[in-house]
Amino acid sequence: MSPLPGLSVRGVPRDGTARPSIWHDGARLPEARIDGRVILGPPRNDKRGFTLPARLRPLGFGVASSGFTLLEILLALALTALVLVSLNVFVFSMGELWGRNTDVRLFDRHVRAVTRYLDQELHTAALPPAASAGSTPIAPQEIKPLNGATDNLLTFVLPAGSRLLVWPDRPLPEVVCSLQARDRDGLVLLWHSRLEMKFNDDPPRETVLTPLVTALAYDYYDSDFKTWKTEPVIRKDTSGQLQTPQRLRLKFAYGKLKRETVITLPTPTEGLPNF
Repeated sequence: MSPLPGLSVRGVPRDGTARPSIWHDGARLPEARIDGRVILGPPRNDKRGFTLPARLRPLGFGVASSGFTLLEILLALALTALVLVSLNVFVFSMGELWGRNTDVRLFDRHVRAVTRYLDQELHTAALPPAASAGSTPIAPQEIKPLNGATDNLLTFVLPAGSRLLVWPDRPLPEVVCSLQARDRDGLVLLWHSRLEMKFNDDPPRETVLTPLVTALAYDYYDSDFKTWKTEPVIRKDTSGQLQTPQRLRLKFAYGKLKRETVITLPTPTEGLPNF
């Protein structure tokens, strides 16, 4: 039975060495190839032309199946590999640029954080009711650390303590704090509360604010010559009294990186009356 009425296929070889012929109503149809397709001509005087039906394609003729050649596949693989390599180079180059100055950025952020913290705590100590106009809430005192000799340190009082202080028991107010720079430890905050029973006997506790501070200096302003002078220790006047500096100078170091910041010591002012 032929696939279509009046259409028959003759001479189909079993080994596929020859092309069979197409017959319609007892007449053989001439065929031609246009763009890779087999075109059948009209039988006899019939001017209608038609292509080979899809049901005859398994017999060996018809439109050839489209697909990628080996050259096209290799070209696509090469382009894909090129895109992936370019993407990896871009990602790694951006990572290298971003991580090139990581130490510098982190060091600068640390310096700013420590400086800002000390500046806020010193301003808190100079605010009422902890301080009043004409008083010296930030002044040098003789402090004896836990392991060390007595030293003249810049001292101030925090009425509510500080967030960095770790108490063995519940936190206490009226915390007396002092700043000391040590060679191996860095910048150390010495602190204890006036409400402690052994305030005058026990040495203050210690909290390391930063290990990157190598020196702590004090700036004094000479009103006669209108100049600043930096002292490595708190100086004394002619009568032997400790003088409060006007500025505090911190020196940071990390490897080859070095920074220096200056904190102006605040002066107490009158507070607003309570209404």
